[in-house]
Amino acid sequence: MKITALTTYLVAPRWCFLRIDTDEGITGWGEPVVEGRAQTVAAAVAELADYLVGKDPMSIEAHWQALTKGGFYRGGPILSSAVAGIDQALWDITGKALGVPVWQLLGGAVRERIRVYSWIGGDRPDDVAAAALERKSQGFTAIKMNASAELDPIDTPRATTAIADRVAAVRTAVGDEFDIAVDFHGRLSVAMARRVLPLLEPHLPLFVEEPLVPEVSDRIGEITSATAIPIATSERLY
Repeated sequence: MKITALTTYLVAPRWCFLRIDTDEGITGWGEPVVEGRAQTVAAAVAELADYLVGKDPMSIEAHWQALTKGGFYRGGPILSSAVAGIDQALWDITGKALGVPVWQLLGGAVRERIRVYSWIGGDRPDDVAAAALERKSQGFTAIKMNASAELDPIDTPRATTAIADRVAAVRTAVGDEFDIAVDFHGRLSVAMARRVLPLLEPHLPLFVEEPLVPEVSDRIGEITSATAIPIATSERLY
């Protein structure tokens, strides 16, 4: 079996999907995308296609090594996402060719059920409490919400307490048998994080995500040592 073509599909508002075709009619799908850079990632996939066309799609590890380490420049979000989408599609092809689900090829299932959360808004404040209640009525047991709009390095007391007030409103609405995760998208400085997170602790967030931008990841220890809230990070590290 040989790869015959790689085709990308840009889908509004921000997605890119990849189809890899083979000479045996088996097709694999992946999602190579960086938010806001879908066309750039699609161009990277097109450049990598020259290496892949004519190759065996089931030599997945060999292709990953060649695509990530075979060029003069390595890494970065664009190349990493392009290779990730290709990798997904090659696993899809391999699973279909062998007649087994990909999770079986990767070592088998480790659970039968996975808890999921749903998303609500929060950074451009609307009625987050009502949105959380709607998700609860749909059967979800947790939501994730944006914590705030963009913030100054040390913002006003009003902006600071408004973050806690929104989380408090959600907690009051959904009760104590429901989890709330809070995403900052790197909008906090170290000083602002140390000010804000203690205000959230009474509402027992499931976790706080990305309080700091990745450029200051070496200072995340200052945040984890200043709060009892679990911290999720590394979304933008590659």
